[in-house]
Amino acid sequence: MRTAASWRAGVATDPGLERSNNEDRVFADEAAGIFLVVDGIGGQAAGEKAAEIAVEIISRFLTGFEGAPEEGVRESITAANNEIYRLAQSRDEWRGMACVLTLALAHEDRITVGHVGDSRMYLAWDGKLRKLTSDHSPVGEREDLGELTEEEAMAHPRRNQVFRDVGSRPREAWDEDFIEIRDFPFHADAAFLLCSDGLTDTVPSSKISGIVETYDGNPEVIAKRLIDAANRAGGKDNISVVLLAGPQFVGSDSHRMKEARTRHAITRVRSGFRWKVLFSRMVWLAAGVLLGILMWDAASRFAPRRPSAGMRDSLARTASAPILVNASDPAGIVKALAIAQPGDVLEVPPGEFLGPIELKDQVNLISQNPGAAVIRVDPSAVWDAGIAFAARGVHKGRLSGFRVLGDANMPLATGVLLDDSSLEVDDLEISGARDCGIRIAGSSAPVLRANFVHDNFGCGIWIGGGSVPRVVGNRISENGVADLRSGVEIHLPAKPTIENNIIVGNGAANFGSVPAAIEDGIRRNNIVN
Repeated sequence: MRTAASWRAGVATDPGLERSNNEDRVFADEAAGIFLVVDGIGGQAAGEKAAEIAVEIISRFLTGFEGAPEEGVRESITAANNEIYRLAQSRDEWRGMACVLTLALAHEDRITVGHVGDSRMYLAWDGKLRKLTSDHSPVGEREDLGELTEEEAMAHPRRNQVFRDVGSRPREAWDEDFIEIRDFPFHADAAFLLCSDGLTDTVPSSKISGIVETYDGNPEVIAKRLIDAANRAGGKDNISVVLLAGPQFVGSDSHRMKEARTRHAITRVRSGFRWKVLFSRMVWLAAGVLLGILMWDAASRFAPRRPSAGMRDSLARTASAPILVNASDPAGIVKALAIAQPGDVLEVPPGEFLGPIELKDQVNLISQNPGAAVIRVDPSAVWDAGIAFAARGVHKGRLSGFRVLGDANMPLATGVLLDDSSLEVDDLEISGARDCGIRIAGSSAPVLRANFVHDNFGCGIWIGGGSVPRVVGNRISENGVADLRSGVEIHLPAKPTIENNIIVGNGAANFGSVPAAIEDGIRRNNIVN
């Protein structure tokens, strides 16, 4: 089974600083498209033995396998499970041995993932790192649901307890509570990272992303840097990583990108540089400045004027300097937007602010600390009642990092309304909306990336009209549970692109009234339960 893209794999494993033995195992076969990270459980030789059995059986089973990818993933992991269990009964020192693992099988233009336990798989794409697998552990599950922050989960005393493993009891390939199967499309400009919890328990995802974004064409270098980062953070467990880099993937912080930006800047300067033209323009500029001074002086003698309030506000800041919102004023965002001009960036400090907030074209509204700026709706509002953010005819801009909440005292109807708008919406958390978390209508073409839309009474995201949004890398969960609404509702003729999202636990499992072929495509390109 061969891949359609020329992926490059880098692997590394290390016992860490506090353990003498390494119970992790890694495997990568680029030609066969098999990539595997295994973390042994059982202590001393037992954990190592379980991990070795898993690698041996899974790699042998899948090499040359020609059946359906999901079938191969399920059957190979099940075969490893049952062999580990059988051998554990044969020797006292092996009793209780098991492992957790993440397996990626590349086939044609897709990757099928088989996952059991708390190892992980991430997608690095568009400069962002997205977690693709669930943690089968009490603490990891709470983190996935947003009940614990990443920092709280990393420090939790029950972090290493898992409720799924490979080898502790006999299994069937299609047992419902055994193997988590995921399927993703290839992206030539993306990378996948498989890793054991020795990395994710010590290195936060932001730092992992920063290291991956230094990728310059050598995946082995990145794998080693990730190991080193875990050891610098204490190295309290075995650490293993497998990095799969697409042929067009280049880290946003790599030397190649930095050199390209430098060359581009130099080329722009040189392409417009001519001594004669420069001298001529300087002469005319000086003459124009002198003439302007004389005319202004003459005019001011006859008609002196004071600048208007709007002009004074404009002079008090430069166009490139961010506008800082007043954190002590619940209407601070609304007031800052009232004076904002195209090209401005509004930085919002931590605090609670009131909507409805009408966004402006070509104005970026950014929370300084993601999740620290909370938006609630003013219950006395008449216009856009119940809407936190509204964008109408906004063709360029960014909305990022806010937490939008609704409750009984401040009921939220819609978290974000996008009508004939094409801005970028990222890193929002929206919950408590009675209609929908995000509503996309009209001829909108926004990009929704890395948002957490959860526990809304209505649907998570409503997509209708002639909109063509791109919905990538979001978590959309536990919406519409009471009213049986969907995580994503699509109303034709809307044509959204929906990829690499986690859409789980919502009241209805369908996607509106779309044809079966469209729904099948969404299920193939996302995690859907």
